[in-house]
Amino acid sequence: MQGVLVINAGSSSIKTSLFRVDPHAEPTLVIRGQIEGIATTKPRLSLKRSDGTTLADSPVDAGEAADHRGAMAVFAEALSGSAERATVDAVGHRVVHGGVTYSRPVVVDDDVMRSLATLASLAPLHQPHNLAAIRAAAERLPGVPQVACFDTAFHRAHPKIADVYALPWQLYESGVRRYGFHGLSYEYVASVLPPEIASGRVVVAHLGSGASMCALRGGQSIDSTMGFTAVDGLPMGTRTGQLDPGILLYLLEQGMSTKEIEALLYRKSGLLGLSGVSNDMRELLASTDPRGQFAVDYFVHAVTKQLGALAASLGGLDAIVFTAGIGERSPIIRARVCQAAAWLGVELDEHANAAHGPRISRPGSQVSAWVIPTDEELMIARHTVAALAERAPRTVAR
Repeated sequence: MQGVLVINAGSSSIKTSLFRVDPHAEPTLVIRGQIEGIATTKPRLSLKRSDGTTLADSPVDAGEAADHRGAMAVFAEALSGSAERATVDAVGHRVVHGGVTYSRPVVVDDDVMRSLATLASLAPLHQPHNLAAIRAAAERLPGVPQVACFDTAFHRAHPKIADVYALPWQLYESGVRRYGFHGLSYEYVASVLPPEIASGRVVVAHLGSGASMCALRGGQSIDSTMGFTAVDGLPMGTRTGQLDPGILLYLLEQGMSTKEIEALLYRKSGLLGLSGVSNDMRELLASTDPRGQFAVDYFVHAVTKQLGALAASLGGLDAIVFTAGIGERSPIIRARVCQAAAWLGVELDEHANAAHGPRISRPGSQVSAWVIPTDEELMIARHTVAALAERAPRTVAR
């Protein structure tokens, strides 16, 4: 195997990373790219080498990127002119929901695709687009094996008590349970935790447009803020986060359709709904609108509240780790969360926090705080290589 193409597909964008594979070392990033604005009037392609050199940064004809199939063709054309282009021997995909069936990455076939399609209603912002990218890649790269890597898989080791809802047991057995998400991010962070906290009780805060938190003990997930779907837990860019289910009954009684409620929960709420200003934390922090500031306050409150709950699940806390877009790039949000968590024993080092860490707590802090950039794409590349190595026939010694 020479090269693995990693694809992370959203509703209007596709992120890709091309890795060169060495059987004796980690996959090495060669090129990273993105197409934004799929199915809009202004799609745009960006493509960079691992050293930051720009290969492409230009608008794309709207007709060429009208769907994921077209976007994949644009990527293929752009990559074909690159001197670093490796042969694509495998494609690894981020797939948000694996349900009860998939607790580890799987090589994709028709049966897998049919199974994953049944989960689309549990992750409507992600699953249909993840599967569309798999179909597009299969058409563009016929015969090249593809591997689905699941955001839910890392959390499958949860104790049952952390996964059930107080509903009739038959519903749990049929799949109505807490799955947890962002698992590829948490799995990567767990693999690179500093030695002094790797075996301890750690809460990782994956804070971005999608946001969640995970309790790790010895690098294993034991609890998380997201549940049956990726709309639960923390407030997000446009998603509600935790919500009294009675509100949904009320909205139904008021005449809202299920599609209208879905749009409300996933696309019109969260930071955008609260602020009326933006779903982007950077814009909210810069805003002078009181509603924008309120949305920031609400987000910080929710994070610190869930931090206390996850610390209780762990029976104490040794460290907190910030990752993802907001977690890695916003010293203001990190500082506010750490200051609110002073009661747990977190003592923030303001200078280290301003410099983005990696350690942002004072040397004597009872609970340490860290900034660890996530790398879901590398995690997918690792899984893709491993899944195909397991499937490959082994030579029998004679």
